[in-house]
Amino acid sequence: MNLSRRGFLGFTAALVPIHQAATREAPDHEGPAGTGGRGARREAGGTLYLGTYGDGIGIATYDAGGKITKTGTIDGIPDPSFVIRDGNFLYAVNEQDIGAVTAIDISTTPKVLNRQPNKGSGPCHLAKVGDHLLSANYGSGDLAVHPIAADGSLGQQTDLVKHEGTAPHAHQVVQAGEYVLAVDLGTDSIYTYTLAAGKLTLQHQAKVKTGAGPRHLVFHPSGMYAYVADELDSTVTICGYNNGVLTVLDTVPTGAGENYPGEVVISADGLFVYVTNRGHNSVSIFRTNEAGLELVGTPSCGGNWPRHAAFDPTGRLLFVANQKSNNVVTFSVDQTAGTLTQTGDFSTPTPVCVNV
Repeated sequence: MNLSRRGFLGFTAALVPIHQAATREAPDHEGPAGTGGRGARREAGGTLYLGTYGDGIGIATYDAGGKITKTGTIDGIPDPSFVIRDGNFLYAVNEQDIGAVTAIDISTTPKVLNRQPNKGSGPCHLAKVGDHLLSANYGSGDLAVHPIAADGSLGQQTDLVKHEGTAPHAHQVVQAGEYVLAVDLGTDSIYTYTLAAGKLTLQHQAKVKTGAGPRHLVFHPSGMYAYVADELDSTVTICGYNNGVLTVLDTVPTGAGENYPGEVVISADGLFVYVTNRGHNSVSIFRTNEAGLELVGTPSCGGNWPRHAAFDPTGRLLFVANQKSNNVVTFSVDQTAGTLTQTGDFSTPTPVCVNV
C-alpha cells in the first residue's frame, strides 16, 4: 500500500487531530487530548489559521454567527498542510518530499522564526508534547521529534522513529496523558510511545482491521474510549483505552458507499462524534453511548472533499475545510440534538486544515 497523499484520490480516480485547536488538552488523570468543541459558554468569534498546499498560511477572522473574513497571509511557508497553535506561536508542517517543520511567532505581526528539516517525507500532522514538537511523516512512515526553545523556535531533531511494516504511512500523532499515540494508515496500527529526553520509546501496538487504513482518532472525554476514522474502508473503529493500550471493540460504517473519511471530532460533552466523508461529501453525525456509535445523519459538507473539520472554542460552530471546492463552510451546531445547519461559506485556495 504505497499511496501518495496529494493524489490519494488519484489512487481511486479522484490524501492533516487531531487538530489541536479543535481539541482540548488531556486532563491530568490520563484523559487523552483529542476531545473537540470545548463547551465553555463563551462568546463566539476569533481567528482562523488556514493550512493549504502552496505557499503561506491564510489568516481570517470569524464572528459569532460564523461569518469568515480574510485578513491576510503568512508568506514564505511552503505546503503548510497542517497547522497547530500554542499561545503566541504557530507550528506548521511543510508537506514535501524532503519534509520540514516551521515555527511562527504571531504575538504581533506574524513572522517565521525558523524551519527545521525533519528527515522524513511528507509530514502531515503535528503535536506539541511538553517542550517538544512531534511530526508524523506520511511518506516515510516515521515520527520526528524537535525541541522547542523558550522563544518558540525549533531546535535540531532529537529522534526519528520508523514504523515497522511493508508500507508505513504515519498519519497522526497525539498526546494522551503521559503517552504519545501515532496512527499509521499503512500498517493498520496505532502505536503508543513514551517521550523522555527527546526520545520516543515504543510501549504498545494496536492493530485494526487489515485494509482499514486508520487516519485519525479522537478520544471520548472520559478517556476510556477512542474513535478511529478509517480512510480506506469508510468505517469508524471503536476502541477501549486504558493506560496507553487501545483495544478494538467494534467497527461501524460512516454511511453508504466509499467515503474516505478525512477528520473525526467529538463534542465536549462526548455525546456526538462527527466524521467528514470525502467522496460522499458529507459529515456523518453519530450519537455515542461511549462504547457504541449510532448514525443519526449525514448532511452535506457544503462543498467537495471535506478534508478537515474543527470546532470553535464554544462548541457552537463547526468549520469544515473542503479541499477540492476551495471553501470553508461554517455550521451551527445544535448541542442538544447534534445536528448541523450551514450558516456560512468562505472561499479560499485549497483549504486542508482549519486551526481555530
